[in-house]
Amino acid sequence: MNLIIPLCFIILLLPAALHATQSMVIDSEGYACMGDDKSRKETEQFAMLEARRKAGETALTYIQTETHIKDAMLEKDLVNAYANAQVKLLQELLKEWFKDPSSGDCYRVKLKVEVTPDDRAMAKLAKSKGPGLLDDPAAPLAVKIWTDKDRYRSGENVKLYIKGNRPFYAKVVYKDAGGNLVQILPNPWRKDNYFNGGTVYQLPSGDDRFDMNVCAPYGTENVTLYASNLPLGELDVVPSGGVYAIRTRERDVAFSTRGIKIQSKGSSGLPAAAEFAEAQQNLSTCSR
Repeated sequence: MNLIIPLCFIILLLPAALHATQSMVIDSEGYACMGDDKSRKETEQFAMLEARRKAGETALTYIQTETHIKDAMLEKDLVNAYANAQVKLLQELLKEWFKDPSSGDCYRVKLKVEVTPDDRAMAKLAKSKGPGLLDDPAAPLAVKIWTDKDRYRSGENVKLYIKGNRPFYAKVVYKDAGGNLVQILPNPWRKDNYFNGGTVYQLPSGDDRFDMNVCAPYGTENVTLYASNLPLGELDVVPSGGVYAIRTRERDVAFSTRGIKIQSKGSSGLPAAAEFAEAQQNLSTCSR
């Protein structure tokens, strides 16, 4: 039996990808030793700063080695955006003091961080050549999510579409007017959430066993697409018909999806990082 999700959408008259961001998720290490000039607290701060600095450098190196955009100016602008990136702490994976034979008391940390390119530089790119990035497989991962039409009435079915410029793993989360969170993809009947780049995919479709039927409650809604070139972090979910009800707190959903297990590039010399992208479509609901 298909699950009928309570939805009633009137799409706001805004661009299809109302909100979209790109970033890198990186595991980075840093360490520092006390010596004669630093206190324990200062040593810990130096280690943290080094881990953040190395993460920024890793992201920049990744962009320079993995990105091969034909437009030289666009590539330069993208590199400049990551050269001025913000580094946000996601998780402290390791914190410990240790004794170094030659340097004495030292401190090391391992952090999971998100490196986000400069907002103003990326906004400028989106304004000038943004649409081209979504079709360029040589660019960093970019995704968008949209609906089949601008306005829905009670009883109609909603269809979602997603697309990326390169292969990606996806997680699609819907928030209804009552504040309830549902994971539409992957779901109990459609475990595979890996998609090819340059292809438009519809939700629901294939093995999905739910419909998105317009009904109460009414109010503000939104759908969020989380994507990465590596498997995304897991949410706490339970089956609810053809989808998953999300038990993870709303404020922790974005953080949990970024809990990606970073895979080493081995002997290739390429930096270990996960490309991450997020896109949202805001919606409002109505009875007729």
